[in-house]
Amino acid sequence: GYEDDSFMRGGGSISTSLLRTLVARSAEHCGRRAQPIAAAPLRFPPPSSATSPSSYPYPACASDPAPAAGRQPHAQRTSPGPPIITHRRTLFAPASPCYSHLPSSGGTSRLISGQATMSTATAWDGSGTQEELMYRDECILVDVKDNIVGHDSKYSAHRFIPGQPHGRLHRAFSVFIFDRDNRLLLQQRAASKITFPSLWTNTCCSHPLYGYEPTEVDTPAGIESGDVPGAKRAAVRKLQHELGIPPEQVSAASMKYLTRLHYCAKDTFAENQVVSGGPWGEHEMDYILFIRPATSVTLAPNPEEIDDVRWVTKEELRTMMDPSSGLRWSPWFRIIAEKFLDKWWTDLDDTLATDKHVDLATIHRVM
Repeated sequence: GYEDDSFMRGGGSISTSLLRTLVARSAEHCGRRAQPIAAAPLRFPPPSSATSPSSYPYPACASDPAPAAGRQPHAQRTSPGPPIITHRRTLFAPASPCYSHLPSSGGTSRLISGQATMSTATAWDGSGTQEELMYRDECILVDVKDNIVGHDSKYSAHRFIPGQPHGRLHRAFSVFIFDRDNRLLLQQRAASKITFPSLWTNTCCSHPLYGYEPTEVDTPAGIESGDVPGAKRAAVRKLQHELGIPPEQVSAASMKYLTRLHYCAKDTFAENQVVSGGPWGEHEMDYILFIRPATSVTLAPNPEEIDDVRWVTKEELRTMMDPSSGLRWSPWFRIIAEKFLDKWWTDLDDTLATDKHVDLATIHRVM
């Protein structure tokens, strides 16, 4: 458990609130009552020297700078490559569209008609610090064909460390909101974000989560049809959490799902992260969602998530993305902007109203 003496070596520390979360999770997953711990800061050992096997199926990402002096990574809960090892148990058959049967803080999961559901799951409320959400939120792990192989914390899925140098491939979504003048809403991620701080990016980019109701876990049938209700529910949730947009202004029914991208990128901007544990990165199966609301959206950005927002035309975006601007951009948005966005945006009416630019079968590998 987290309270073992062997876990309290090395450098780094965490907040008291996060300590409580860790102890509670330890008790939950170990099946025993949490034991009291002294109030001294919790210490983490350095990562092991394990390396990824040569058969690891993902290409190397761009180099990441060494951690800042004095930083010590968190203890590993990972293993090298498939089969996927979560901090709970091993999930085999990574090539099959299976769903995890693992316990969660919301209750116990079960497989019903090809979809994982929660017997006592609750709605996500967004409470807690950035650190706590990194541990509490559970990403949906997938293989390179977008078959579900399990779930794990955002903390574990985003660590680019020995043993999992490309993190853990998981589902994500990228939302692009346009106004009635066809301007795109951009956001600048908060400087306090643990991963990719201060970068400019598209309207909203985050993860569908495991373990909540209504479910954000999309089934193969939902993906094949293009409905992707799970990704759309997650998008509505995060648009409210990050930008303060009321759900009725950006309903799931009004979102257009276009395609999926598989990309991998190390975080070269997180030297100032508050929580040690990196280096970090993103390795995502990214669902692209477009929306042009019928009325102007109400914006109330969450300062924990966003430092700035801006509506831009295509020409203004080109100027902002010119290297002379000095602005920094998220790797996923740069990939989308350079390879896909111009044709979708130029033809925005058809992009939103028809299936002209919809590609449900292809997973675009843009590593």
